[in-house]
Amino acid sequence: MHITRMMQRPAVNILQIAPRALILACTALVCGCATHGGRFEIGLIGDAPYTAVEEAKFPRLIQAMNGSELAFVVHVGDLQADPRGYRNGSQPCTDQTLANRKNLLEASRHPLILTPGDNDWTDCNFTKPAIDPVVRLEAVRDTFFSGDRTLGQRSIAVVRQSSDPSYGKFRENLRWVHGGIMFVTLHMVGSNNNLGRTPEADAEYIERNAANLAWMKRAFELAKRDQLKAVMILTQANPYFEDRWPAFYTRLLRVAPPAQQPSGFREFLAALESEVVAYGRPVALVHGDTHYFRIDKPLFALDGGRMIENLTRVETFGSPYVHWVRVVVDPADPRVFTFTPEMVSDR
Repeated sequence: MHITRMMQRPAVNILQIAPRALILACTALVCGCATHGGRFEIGLIGDAPYTAVEEAKFPRLIQAMNGSELAFVVHVGDLQADPRGYRNGSQPCTDQTLANRKNLLEASRHPLILTPGDNDWTDCNFTKPAIDPVVRLEAVRDTFFSGDRTLGQRSIAVVRQSSDPSYGKFRENLRWVHGGIMFVTLHMVGSNNNLGRTPEADAEYIERNAANLAWMKRAFELAKRDQLKAVMILTQANPYFEDRWPAFYTRLLRVAPPAQQPSGFREFLAALESEVVAYGRPVALVHGDTHYFRIDKPLFALDGGRMIENLTRVETFGSPYVHWVRVVVDPADPRVFTFTPEMVSDR
């Protein structure tokens, strides 16, 4: 019946289509992009590979995602082992390891986006002899963050924060819109976000933290201006929402009290609460760092302990578990995001 109706419609002369509409239609066909408001899927990975065993399994992880129709894949950082826990595999904190990891990521047939992790540069100060983390950070930026397109066999265009001369060094902070959803990466890392180690590290943290907060604020401004359905923030660090939890939950869930040091995430969590509440639509925060897959509602208002219901946190799998998270993004669903763990066989 559907085919019959289609055949009865008058033919359309493609030359009568408005040029802009024709260009957009052709672009969608070529790049496989979801139209505004269309359902699509993405993949999330992080904190791998660390060891020789994980390096052998990682191509199977990429192959598993290659077998799905994904708009893009995001790796939320830590492409190598912490030097303190290094056992085997590629040596941490070397140019050779970065080149190896780039080759692994480039095997993705989907566009692949990366944000740095603490193992990738901050924790290089634990090598013997110690390596300057800033030197490794520059190597990470040079290897993975150049041009205006993503990694992967099929790439997409992204906006880099470095396009603003005020933030010229922050090539790794990215933003893109797909299917009416704002996606944004923030270079926020574990090991307390590089705060509290040395005066030089503190200065680096202060500059990068200011850039991150400005980048997140701008993403929400654009999402509100363009009436986008949702925002997804992707970063490496677990920002320890528990440090702000009401006492009832910390007692019930036996959460340890915050460490007695300045938090590298305090300003971020305050800004996140403000932006999420003002936006009022679904927001997902995706991170790695602590290697514990979870989906929860961890953000509570600082003044009164009310749960901020429109934020969902997802933590990806991490070493020694080399798996991925499938995300169905459907703007027609009030939740917008649905998350499913995808297990990759060891064989």
